[in-house]
Amino acid sequence: MTLYQYYTDGGISEGLSTNQPHFTLNRKNITLYSGAVHYFRVPPQYWRDRLRKLRAAGLNAVETYVPWNLHEPEIGTFDFGKGSSDFSQFLDIEKFLRIAQEEDLFAIVRPGPYICAEWDFGGLPSWLLRSNVKIRTSDSLFMEAVTKYFGALLQILVPLQFTKGGSVIAVQIENEYGNTKSVDTGYLEGLKEILERSGIVEVLFTSDTPSNGWSGTLPGVLATANFQEKAKHELGLLKEFQPDKPLMVMEYWTGWFDHWTDKHHTRSADAFGQVLDEILEFGASVNFYMFHGGTNWGFPNGANVEYASGDYSKYRPDTTSYDYDAPLSEAGDYTDKYHKVKELVLKHNKVVTRLPELPQLSDKTAYPDVQVTEMLTLDDLIRQSTIQIDSKLVSMEFLDINNASGQSYGYVVYRHENTNIPANSVLKIEGYVCDTVTVLVNGELKSKILKTQADLDDFGYWKVKDSSLQLGTQEYKSATLDLVVENSGRNNYGKLDQFNQYKGLWQGNVLINDQVLDTWKVIPLEFKKKWTESLQNWRPASENVGPALYKATFEVDDPVDTFIDMRKWTKGFVVVNGFVLSRYMKLGPQQTAFLPGPFLKKGLNSILVFEHFVPTMVVQFSKEHIFETLA
Repeated sequence: MTLYQYYTDGGISEGLSTNQPHFTLNRKNITLYSGAVHYFRVPPQYWRDRLRKLRAAGLNAVETYVPWNLHEPEIGTFDFGKGSSDFSQFLDIEKFLRIAQEEDLFAIVRPGPYICAEWDFGGLPSWLLRSNVKIRTSDSLFMEAVTKYFGALLQILVPLQFTKGGSVIAVQIENEYGNTKSVDTGYLEGLKEILERSGIVEVLFTSDTPSNGWSGTLPGVLATANFQEKAKHELGLLKEFQPDKPLMVMEYWTGWFDHWTDKHHTRSADAFGQVLDEILEFGASVNFYMFHGGTNWGFPNGANVEYASGDYSKYRPDTTSYDYDAPLSEAGDYTDKYHKVKELVLKHNKVVTRLPELPQLSDKTAYPDVQVTEMLTLDDLIRQSTIQIDSKLVSMEFLDINNASGQSYGYVVYRHENTNIPANSVLKIEGYVCDTVTVLVNGELKSKILKTQADLDDFGYWKVKDSSLQLGTQEYKSATLDLVVENSGRNNYGKLDQFNQYKGLWQGNVLINDQVLDTWKVIPLEFKKKWTESLQNWRPASENVGPALYKATFEVDDPVDTFIDMRKWTKGFVVVNGFVLSRYMKLGPQQTAFLPGPFLKKGLNSILVFEHFVPTMVVQFSKEHIFETLA
């Protein structure tokens, strides 16, 4: 008997119930064994594979966040899989949830509007930063934007609820709101009202770490717990706070994510299993965060920042890899933790239903080395930019582009023309750079080449306030000065004042020898697929020093999964067939970029590499992920 047959036999009269100290579903007892899989971090061609592997481990539910910033990339423009954005193929949440049901899984949906998720701006769209909106509060401007977004999203989710014949058994109100240390219950009540008014009838819940307190909860709404250790302590606090309700660990952290320059986070299967056994012995339901982490494709990775009074030096951007040391690896492979989950769920689960056989793993290969053959310099790219704005120094969010939604991701170039630069001049940038800057004069790199972690403490990076750069002994007349600024990812976690992040140069003036430079030309480089694939006038490749885009092409007979090995490059990002695949930085820990077979095509494929500093003339591949951190 399948899961759905067991819980819907005789018809559906009731959804998930929390009216007693244990869950029931359709009036039958159920312990939830759930795993987080984010549809937007997995190639849609692999959704069924990942979900079937989750079910094969004995789990009965899948949990996913919903990223507002992908689903409404421009104000009022919604994309749920049929839009024109580069991410559109990942965004058909209805299809994902229907596949989950076909794979005999229930679904837990966490729509936000804030999701954290180690995702840019916690899933909030960056265009919110263009106005004086108080995010994650009952501020009328914020709630108006949320209401419009939820109006588009919930008309998809409402028919997919369990009591309407679908897979969705529970929906979250916001996410870890207690971590903001703000008490705006009107905000949480407002979200609850929107969900219920729109037709959400399944269980609503909040999630926080119990030892952090209960400011993120609402009366009458199920509170759930997030943690990695001290299960008995955290669940004891939850039971004390909510004695007559079911216990649920909404996030049992299976591993952890990586920032650039971290040592790759790992956690033994035994340590993981010990805490899991404590959770299940306590009688709690559990959701594994993450069960399969996947990938932060393109530029929307998140970051962490700890600052006070505008100190930005503690900013730490996340890697593209979201492997998370989870039970299923980034490439969908089984790990020791996967088998530990299967073992312990089998031990504790009292409702045994039919499980699929373990799916076969995907083939992986290391394609032969591919030579870089062509390139475009930064100046070549700027000449082909369709947007060049005469402006003062301004953050990318305030650029009047993308239907008045500003620039969300990528790079922005601040160009000052006809610049007289005496010998031994000093360039100064007031405030902090958000997040990295590369300086060129007449196309010649003036910034220091990144070699060690210590270089991140110097000019060119987020850690230094009011930073200065020596421009050398040469004199320049009527020169072109380019400041190339990268958005490395917006903060996704913390107190509310830590979310007001703008990207680019906006905190003060740029000066040469203490003379303020004005009359800037601002050029957004978003590297959207349509623009990238339109680039022309490629020149023969050479080992240029400084920002440039390099091109390699290769033939594929049978596209399969692989990893691009970036250890011989320095810093930048990789584009495959027009889609921004991954960032890279030689300092690690991520040294390879996961390239799924579905992103390749039979025949000719292109790889572009945007390198900040020093390239190599070859693109190499690996059969496996490589994690290595350089000092």
